[in-house]
Amino acid sequence: MRRREYDESDVRVRPGRSTRARTRTRPRHEQAVDAFVVAVDRGRYTCALDDGTVLLAMLARELGRAGVVVGDRVAVVGDLSGRAGSLVRIVRVAPRTSTLLRSADDGAGTPAWREKVIVANAVQLVIVSALADPPPRTGFIDRCLVAAYDAGITPLLCLTKADLAGPEAVLDYYADLGLRYVLCRPDEDPAALRTALADQLSVLVGHSGVGKSTLVNRLVPEARRAVGTVSAVGKGRHTSSSAVALPLAGGGWVIDTPGVRSFGLAHISPDDLLHGFAELADASTGCLPNCDHSGLGGDCGLDKAVADGAADPRRLASYRRLLASRAGDEPPS
Repeated sequence: MRRREYDESDVRVRPGRSTRARTRTRPRHEQAVDAFVVAVDRGRYTCALDDGTVLLAMLARELGRAGVVVGDRVAVVGDLSGRAGSLVRIVRVAPRTSTLLRSADDGAGTPAWREKVIVANAVQLVIVSALADPPPRTGFIDRCLVAAYDAGITPLLCLTKADLAGPEAVLDYYADLGLRYVLCRPDEDPAALRTALADQLSVLVGHSGVGKSTLVNRLVPEARRAVGTVSAVGKGRHTSSSAVALPLAGGGWVIDTPGVRSFGLAHISPDDLLHGFAELADASTGCLPNCDHSGLGGDCGLDKAVADGAADPRRLASYRRLLASRAGDEPPS
């Protein structure tokens, strides 16, 4: 018997699980309703409608792995009743007006995936710092200022525990910057802060133990944010585990974020670091072309500004520490 010879026509291809033609056209969801993301937890998003209804949502499949964070404006479809057990889908994410980022670490070699979006669409960054117990850390404040200016967000310095120490030293350090600030005491209502937050989307950042959660509980009593204590070495324990947006009685939102120990700036270029040092940025016009502002090569216009009394030497030292930290030559402050 002659053996049969096979060719390509004998090959059978098993069809896939679905024979429906794929399309790149996404559903328009014209009936989707606008919502505001107030919390994120393990792939579930708590959203608030304009009428105050709170919904639990998940990302629609067509969005893929789109990053959605607290502060995002989204469009949702599904059961909008807010009943327990109901789940809606996020089908669109609106373009952001601002994005506040921080890196996990400093250093020029820090990979891009280590950058973390803290919040979206904030218009005001409230930097919370205690005047004592723990003492103020201007290096951390400087980092937050750089991040705020880079994101196009207005900074506000909130100095807590004003009953333990005066603000003169901190305010003197930022005198040339004209930084807005409010003072808060634990035994008084934070009226000045409440006024500054009205009708704004503001985000609070600060080290653990500076009294941030205490402030939030005074601003939004129903929030019941956990309040921690400060150890004997001046370090507080983390009391907020995730960012959450809370509505203010007079209008606006305040976003409470977890306490942080460092604020990495690896995502910001050396030139853009000057955004947080406005007085030094003006002085840098006297630098030679391609000046790295480190002072190691001499003839830096920043040194001349300090010598002429036009800039604070402490601010220049802080800026150069940030440069060295970003290059990996010095640990983060």
